[in-house]
Amino acid sequence: METVILVNPADEPIGRMEKLEAHRLGLLHRAFSVFLFNERGETLLQQRAATKYHSPLLWTNSCCSHQRENESSLEAAMRRLGEELGIDPSGVSDLREAFWFIYRAEFDNGLTEHELDHVIMGTYQGPITLDPSEVQSVRWISMPDLAREMQEHPEQFTAWFRIIFTEYVAHLTQ
Repeated sequence: METVILVNPADEPIGRMEKLEAHRLGLLHRAFSVFLFNERGETLLQQRAATKYHSPLLWTNSCCSHQRENESSLEAAMRRLGEELGIDPSGVSDLREAFWFIYRAEFDNGLTEHELDHVIMGTYQGPITLDPSEVQSVRWISMPDLAREMQEHPEQFTAWFRIIFTEYVAHLTQ
């Protein structure tokens, strides 16, 4: 059973709960989102697998998930990059936490993402091997092209990625 770390708004742990139950109840929990970039400054997007229980086939950032107990955000990011995208963590350079913020997104299926999200950035230039139960496909895209696509076709992107992208631009252009 996969659990998430429940937190208060200061990112202090207050308990643990089964992942799906935390999303059903909309309780604030710790999460992370990774933005990988290549040498051209493009970011890696993933399209969620068709079998995901929410937001199937929508585009989102390189990787996102939840930290495990006693696991740092960077350790969790490296673990999930390997699990979802087959990326060897030793091939990722300059992996760092950029900022964190809290968001809430409700879905038609009754689930709610209410997360204190640690946004992580890094650079990667190697092979990608998708876990088909997690990821349908990937693509590299420039930030200007991504901003344009999100403006023209927001329905093609996950709800949380639309929020994260706005936060990302606000934090990194200050």
